[in-house]
Amino acid sequence: MTGRIPILHVAPVIECGRYPAKAVTGETFDVSATVFREGHDAVAATAVLRDPKGRVRQRVHMTRTGPEHLDRWHAQLTPDTVGPWTFTVEGWSDPFGTWRHAAEIKIEAGIDVELMLTEGALLLERAATALPRGRTEQRRLLRGAARAVRDTRRPARVRLAAALDSSVRAVLAIDPLRDLVTEAGPFPLLVERERALYGAWYEFFPRSEGAVRHDDGTWTSGTFADAAKRLPAVAAMGFDVVYLPPIHPIGTTFRKGPNNTLNAGPNDPGVPWAIGSDDGGHDAIHPELGTLADFADFVDAARENGLEVALDLALQASPDHPWAREHPEWFTRRADGSIAYAENPPKKYQDIYPLNFDNDPDGIYAEVRRVVRHWMSYGVRIFRVDNPHTKPVSFWHRLLADIRRTDPDVIFLSEAFTRHDMMHTLAKVGFQQSYTYFTWKNAKDELAEYLTELRESAHYMRPNLFVNTPDILHAYLQYGGPAAFKIRATLAAMLAPTWGVYSGFELYEHVAVRPGSEEYLDSEKYQYRPRDWAAYEPGGPLEGQTLAPYLTRLNQIRRAHPALHRMRNLRFHDIDNPDMICFSKRLPAGDEADTVIVVVNLDPHSPREATVSLNLPELGLDWHETFAAHDELTGATWHWGRHNYVRLDPAVESAHILTVRRWQP
Repeated sequence: MTGRIPILHVAPVIECGRYPAKAVTGETFDVSATVFREGHDAVAATAVLRDPKGRVRQRVHMTRTGPEHLDRWHAQLTPDTVGPWTFTVEGWSDPFGTWRHAAEIKIEAGIDVELMLTEGALLLERAATALPRGRTEQRRLLRGAARAVRDTRRPARVRLAAALDSSVRAVLAIDPLRDLVTEAGPFPLLVERERALYGAWYEFFPRSEGAVRHDDGTWTSGTFADAAKRLPAVAAMGFDVVYLPPIHPIGTTFRKGPNNTLNAGPNDPGVPWAIGSDDGGHDAIHPELGTLADFADFVDAARENGLEVALDLALQASPDHPWAREHPEWFTRRADGSIAYAENPPKKYQDIYPLNFDNDPDGIYAEVRRVVRHWMSYGVRIFRVDNPHTKPVSFWHRLLADIRRTDPDVIFLSEAFTRHDMMHTLAKVGFQQSYTYFTWKNAKDELAEYLTELRESAHYMRPNLFVNTPDILHAYLQYGGPAAFKIRATLAAMLAPTWGVYSGFELYEHVAVRPGSEEYLDSEKYQYRPRDWAAYEPGGPLEGQTLAPYLTRLNQIRRAHPALHRMRNLRFHDIDNPDMICFSKRLPAGDEADTVIVVVNLDPHSPREATVSLNLPELGLDWHETFAAHDELTGATWHWGRHNYVRLDPAVESAHILTVRRWQP
């Protein structure tokens, strides 16, 4: 039922409050609502933020936006601790605002002058009485204003001015008179740690680090100790998270060989996602990688380098998994009695059995929860979940809520390349981050449209923009040359708070297994792929032929500019060349405001030029104001205003990353 003051269309509210909106500690988010009342009396609104203990932490007067006849109100709130918060919107009648509007008109026209002034004095006296304890000076000020309004020896305009003095307005702005207060809410708000929104991910296969091929064709796998040697270089590039594909024993039945062939040889290591063998299942370590103690040492080494470890959670099994023997009811039987393997036509995964969550759902749930908590006990606080869209949404809702109750710092990334509604629903039920379709968005208009969609969903869905994965090598990278790698890294790192790369990206690995395929030739999914990192270091034979310094610079810029740690502040600007894009991010903070403008040439082959037309108010500037645009990539500084000429040659530099500074001629 509608309250005395109607409050409609409150945002951000997810599915009528069924799921919480999301923020991270220190993240400011916008609350909006439609608030109005009958007649012509003044109305106002307040947004109230309560912490997990129910204490009021912020009470912000909302402001009307847009034309005066619109009833949309906005405020900004900022939670500061992790946990389940709530917010409400209060609509209320503003008696002093109503009186002020009428008094300014009537007294100027000489209508009901004494009556209007008397009513004003009464409102000021009432406001003084309603002030909370400790506001003695403010109470004295309001009562003094009321006496001045009642002073018939003064002209009416002077008496009115006493009621409308700036000091009076300042007091009433903090503690207004409020009648007919109506509340909408409370609405849930889940506040999580900063890493749930902001970070840079680096994916690599531990088995490839330090792997050795012997003269007889056999291999010695890399170990966690070998992989730990790669951590300082990853940290030096500015990454925050090291993501490991599955580290468990790999089955031998229907094991895949190089380039996804069905005839694996005795030396082929198999696909890490074909989990399970006689050596164990999801709670075990592949014996060639080391032991659980070795894994714990790897997690400690990552932490010492300022990195977190993200572990793959793939809820499936090889035919050799202990689950297949001990719980055959967890899988789907075909008409011939065989267990159905995974398929994503035309792809077939004969080495993987998907779980059937309709068979013994409670048993499967208990086992998965045990596995997750097992790895949590070894220091894992981030999980990249493989294909969560092939499992029931209700399962994830239950599991993520269960983990969050005891360990709210644990983060789950959804790797769901699937239908829009499924991707967004997984985010609503608790996944902190989501893979996206960024990899397939390469043109200006589709980038702007898709990233705007992600921005508008940022109150519950946080994107993680991976530039490549072991499964995805887009044609843009296959044929775009080194400039294409720089362009895609720049876009991912600047457009979203979280982005990621798969190892080999910095070496410009770009050869597909066949034309028209997005699979890498000699994909690391199916074989060892050690890389000679030392060859690219100073003095090495391939010195300078790596993108690592550029990735390092991107991550340095990201860390230095808080505006890039947010998603809700992304704005696109006009640029008159379809092969170029311009966007900005701004974090208002008074004199410490942080504003970043990014211009990118999307054509990796040819120079492009354009006029950039900036929406200066979006940058915190007046329409005719000028500023110093400092390029964080080259160190150059230009005098910019509303319209600016840009030329970018991918042979030299494909982007400007500009910070806004005060212009000093």
